Amino acid sequence: MAEPAHNSRGAAQRYGARPTMKDVAARAGVGLKTVSRVVNGEPGVTPDTMQRVQSAIDALGFRRNDSARILRKGRTSSVGLVLEDLGDPFYSSLSRAVEEVARGYGSLLFTGSSDEDPEREQELTLAFCARRVDGLVIVPTSFDHRYLEPEIAAGIASVFVDRPAERIDADAVLTDNAGAVREGVAHLIGQGHRRIAFIGDQPRIHTASERLRGYRETMAAAGLPVDEAWVSMGSTAPERVHAELSRMLDDPQPVTALFSGNNRVTVAALRVLTASSRPVALVGFDDFELADLLSPAVTVVAQDPARLGRTATELLFNRLEGETGPPRRVELRGRLIVRGSGEIAF
Repeated sequence: MAEPAHNSRGAAQRYGARPTMKDVAARAGVGLKTVSRVVNGEPGVTPDTMQRVQSAIDALGFRRNDSARILRKGRTSSVGLVLEDLGDPFYSSLSRAVEEVARGYGSLLFTGSSDEDPEREQELTLAFCARRVDGLVIVPTSFDHRYLEPEIAAGIASVFVDRPAERIDADAVLTDNAGAVREGVAHLIGQGHRRIAFIGDQPRIHTASERLRGYRETMAAAGLPVDEAWVSMGSTAPERVHAELSRMLDDPQPVTALFSGNNRVTVAALRVLTASSRPVALVGFDDFELADLLSPAVTVVAQDPARLGRTATELLFNRLEGETGPPRRVELRGRLIVRGSGEIAF
């Protein structure tokens, strides 16, 4: 004699079996197709029948078999995001924007920090690929992204953000770093400064080298020589920034203005400048929290990390939905925000 339908959960538990749609259909007294429609949110089911099926699902502890659905549809409704450091306000804002767009497309976001380590970037990226994400948004650290070619060929869409991919052609969404710096340095020149320093990040980083290029081009366009003692590229560790800026200020002909290459450099530089008796103008790349509350408030060239994230993720889903064509490179403009620290005239 067959076991009554209402005991199907007990049977499944006894034999270690996972409840199936057939179990739900038997308990609810409906056809298998009706259960499928309810589980997948499809129309064509009356409210009473939907309630009966949902009650059976709850009673049995049924869970949809996503593995089978993935095999049928070829999509996992998930996206991977690899960035430098989720704790950095710039990247946390970018990550939130990626997540919001992905959620709008019904996708779950997996996120990992590379810590500016190429091996860690590759490890994270390939781990996401092994979990069959539909696409990737990557803030790159590596100088060779050919390791991704098999994954891209297998259909995993990839968009690079903040920096372009290296040694492969891929979609990229960037800030016009050199253009943004040109605007900030031109602003300092407009205040009468001629001895303008530049302290930036590691020159191997694309954004750092582009920002240095913008500084040099602006000085050259204004007919101003650049003393190499005014330029320092390297770690953004506070102790290095302190030492380099102190050296520039202690020179017999000290710099009168500084353009700082990112917000970490800006914060470190402020500790030196606030202790100095000499007025020095400052414009920083990237805005940061409380910059407008300092005295003087800090003039910055601001990126829009949320817009970078949104634009990159929309491009990713356009690719996933069938957009073809050669890799696209989208550059967004920075914005000069005048607050006071860059307006200390010489």
